Amino acid sequence: MAATGLAAGAIALSSAGVAAAASPRRALNTGDRVPALIIGSGYGGAVTALRLAQAGIDAHIVEMGKEWSTADSGVFTSTTAPDKRGFWLRNRTAQPVSHFMGVSIDKDIEKYVGILDCENMGGINVYQGRGVGGGSLVNGGMAVTPRRGYFEELLPSVDSTEMYNVFFPRANSGLGVNNIDQAWFESTEWYKFARTGRKTAQRSGFKTVFVPNVYDMNYMKQESAGAVLKSALAGEVIFGNHAGKKSLPKTYLAEAAATGKVTITTLHRVTKVVPSGAGYSVEMEQIDEQGNIVATKTVAADKVFFAAGSIGTSKLLVAMKAQGHLPNLSGEVGQGWGNNGNVMVGRANHLWDATGGKQASIPTMGIDNWDDAGGPAFAEIAPFPAGADLFISLYLSITKNPERAQFQYNASTGKVGLSWQTSQNQPAINMAKRIFDKINSKEGTIYRTDMFGGYKTWGDNLTYHPLGGAILNKATDNHGRLHGHPGLYVMDGALVPGNLGVNPFVTITALAERNIANIVANDLH
Repeated sequence: MAATGLAAGAIALSSAGVAAAASPRRALNTGDRVPALIIGSGYGGAVTALRLAQAGIDAHIVEMGKEWSTADSGVFTSTTAPDKRGFWLRNRTAQPVSHFMGVSIDKDIEKYVGILDCENMGGINVYQGRGVGGGSLVNGGMAVTPRRGYFEELLPSVDSTEMYNVFFPRANSGLGVNNIDQAWFESTEWYKFARTGRKTAQRSGFKTVFVPNVYDMNYMKQESAGAVLKSALAGEVIFGNHAGKKSLPKTYLAEAAATGKVTITTLHRVTKVVPSGAGYSVEMEQIDEQGNIVATKTVAADKVFFAAGSIGTSKLLVAMKAQGHLPNLSGEVGQGWGNNGNVMVGRANHLWDATGGKQASIPTMGIDNWDDAGGPAFAEIAPFPAGADLFISLYLSITKNPERAQFQYNASTGKVGLSWQTSQNQPAINMAKRIFDKINSKEGTIYRTDMFGGYKTWGDNLTYHPLGGAILNKATDNHGRLHGHPGLYVMDGALVPGNLGVNPFVTITALAERNIANIVANDLH
């Protein structure tokens, strides 16, 4: 970012409504006016808040979930027996691996603002993090920079030299990306499952690669030695980590908070954004821990940054356009959604290919078959920390599935749906099969058909990686500005065409870094 742009933005925008701005020490209330309102505290929102604050601009984040403190070891629910803290406003758990031996492992729970949302979008269940830090709270932390050639194919309007020389390194540094000690990996019992997955893949001629992570790998070694509180080695992953994982509250959001210029208003969801004067009027609902609406509020914002994730941002924008609140939005809004080609599968190993009763919950290795012209795919060798050796190899595949869907507003219900159908994941299955059919044939093993339903081989009705809905340089300009409504921006995974080839959060972070640098330099004065 140009220093001159930072200075100009700081002077002009911070003086535009400072007297009426909300105190940084309380939640937003009706009548407040803020220079910059950010919807969502995930990767895009966290980057935006930090860089605005560093430019001297008060930034106010509205987060639908709660703040999950990790001050003690009893904050998060367990992985193997989740309670209400695990799921967002559900009466029953919705485990990604939902069955064992063909029997459902889900159970009834109290309705609560838990950390993981399983949002049913018709033909697919979309898993999303809920809380301060968004998806960083619940993902496996695999921090992958995409192949440059494929990135250029997906986003040809973006200067890839600048991305790979400046913004990807900046994102990796800000996120705290690191690598596992490979010597320790080879010897520890905690990664026997990954070594077995590597061995069977390589025997079939597939390449395997180590993958960076935001989990502190030195901390994990101390866990193994019994010197610190166990987190990854206690199976913690999709319902939060008490220690070790460098989620956004420990990185970008912590740095943003240290500026004294960032407020996070939790348990509030934005329902309307409409032009008002020189800025926007933003309506939101405050909810309690059971999801009941306890207050409605309206605040004024000079600029609004949409960072609610691919699903949240796309649904809100589509609704605002359809209801006439933001009528000038591009017709591209709501288009180009994909599930990053996600499909899960399990294999049954022989007794001599044990996966280990002790498994670290953080994945560090994958099968790289992206160069296969007949079906490009990358398959994460995933842990299955059940507490006993089940001789199961579990994989999450990311494939080059070309299928896309659209968000659509239903006037009769006032809801936004998604056109995706489960059948659209068949190309992803076909691409993954090119890997696992070959491994099974070579090893004389079979697929597990009891983990995703009764006699169901593929976990093809879920995604961890929703992408698209407000594609960069289509629904927005080349830096995330929404067409037709100056002062509105998209900063999250909605910008990314629906298939990235790798776990997407590093790319989302890097794009947000790129976009906010341009916005601060050019818009905020």
